[in-house]
Amino acid sequence: MSSNHSYAVFGLGRYGLAAAKELSAAGAQVLAVDADAQVVQSAAAVLPVVKCADVTDPDVLEVLGIANFDVVIIAMAEHMEACVMAVMLCKEAGVPTVIVKCASETHGRLLSRVGADQVVIPESESGTRMAKNLLSSGFVDVMDLSDEVSLIEVPAKAEWIGHSLMELHLRKKYGINVVALKQGSVIDVTIDPNQPLAEGDRLVVIAETAKLHKLKE
Repeated sequence: MSSNHSYAVFGLGRYGLAAAKELSAAGAQVLAVDADAQVVQSAAAVLPVVKCADVTDPDVLEVLGIANFDVVIIAMAEHMEACVMAVMLCKEAGVPTVIVKCASETHGRLLSRVGADQVVIPESESGTRMAKNLLSSGFVDVMDLSDEVSLIEVPAKAEWIGHSLMELHLRKKYGINVVALKQGSVIDVTIDPNQPLAEGDRLVVIAETAKLHKLKE
């Protein structure tokens, strides 16, 4: 995914609001929705498009144009029945990717069975991190080390294959520092800079968050 995709976020608690703000800040088209008018009023101060609506009503979703969104993030873990309904309705509407915040692995398995493409347990992944992973197309994972620096895992680009780190000058070109090389399940932290990269290799790198976009160019 990337900022060129459109996103809808259902549920504007801490997790949903963080995801919506991160996506919106990156320039993505974001529709934020909550059933609580007070929550909507508060979120409207920091998000461009916020609606007060019942996302378990198929007619409401049709009015919202949910079928036109690339990704729907459902952050209503405290209302399991509503989550199930929202997942089913979004998939019936043809939404390609539905991501659901869930309260437990048991709930996650149920939500997957009714159509969720990805389930997230908030203790292991924040809304901001999930949003960054969506935006950072081509990155396997993104983890903030600070407000300015991120640790990411990125597949070796096609043009890197057959070339060594010494030849690629990744620090100069992309502003990244390679800290490990992953080949399948093997992680090598003592990288030979003269070893050519192979197809399927993944690099674990530290980079300035503001420069991550360079890796997608």
